[in-house]
Amino acid sequence: MKPSKSKFHPKNKHQEGYDFSKLCKTYPTLNEFVFENKYQTTTIDFSNPKALLLLHYNISYWDFPDDNLCPPIPGRVDYIHHLADLLEISNSTKNIKILDIGTGASCIYPLLGNAAYNWQFVGTDIDKKALENAQHIIDKNKLTKEITLRYQPDKLHILKGVLSASDRFEATLCNPPFHDSDEAASAATKRKLKGLGKGGEFLRNFGGKNNELWCKGGEKTFINTYIYESSLFKKQCRWFSTLVSKKENIRPIKILLKKFKAIEVKTISMHQGNKITRIVAWTFLNEAEKRNWKN
Repeated sequence: MKPSKSKFHPKNKHQEGYDFSKLCKTYPTLNEFVFENKYQTTTIDFSNPKALLLLHYNISYWDFPDDNLCPPIPGRVDYIHHLADLLEISNSTKNIKILDIGTGASCIYPLLGNAAYNWQFVGTDIDKKALENAQHIIDKNKLTKEITLRYQPDKLHILKGVLSASDRFEATLCNPPFHDSDEAASAATKRKLKGLGKGGEFLRNFGGKNNELWCKGGEKTFINTYIYESSLFKKQCRWFSTLVSKKENIRPIKILLKKFKAIEVKTISMHQGNKITRIVAWTFLNEAEKRNWKN
């Protein structure tokens, strides 16, 4: 049975797959990763996404330590496109400033959001070394006016400590740690490797440092804290949003948002092959406040 086709956002440049001849011309070292699979389809070992960034997004430099998470580009840009749809609903399409929570060493969401929509970004992280690497990527791509970074000194907080009273954002985005322990994260990696027939080999795109992959209480606890802290800054952002990997977390998230009096909550499904990831977005502003919130 052939693998199911991903149902990306209609604006996603990776909707119809990849032109490997163009990719290899853009990034010649990619040739060693291209092969023909058992369905006689030319494909790639997706452990090296640099060619996609250069060919489709004009990002000439992108590098970070091997122990940091290597994000899959098509799925990340899908989140960006769905967030853009949400902002169009709110008539917020000019001079957009986005907060990226947990931007990481790769700085991938700010890079893609700026390339696709010319958005400005503030990226936050609890890892100083990750921020140093992200800043190097920003500098090399000459994006210092478009992307700035802030260090979150307290691992127990998400928005508190990095936002000031003068901050205003059209939206936030977040890809929270999925697992609740290092052991759970390691077990998940082993299952993925076994499913790919890689045995004990460690693939970079299934890598990631502890703070990227897990936190105490896992995804649910992280998002609960995020929702609570969003209620403390409710007038400073039109839309808060987060990825939610576990379907069973959607209902308690909605219950908590109701408790904190979110005025509107949206759940957006992203289909990628056999995997479904969800975006939950919420706002504490009514329509009049969303129109005039910067004033």
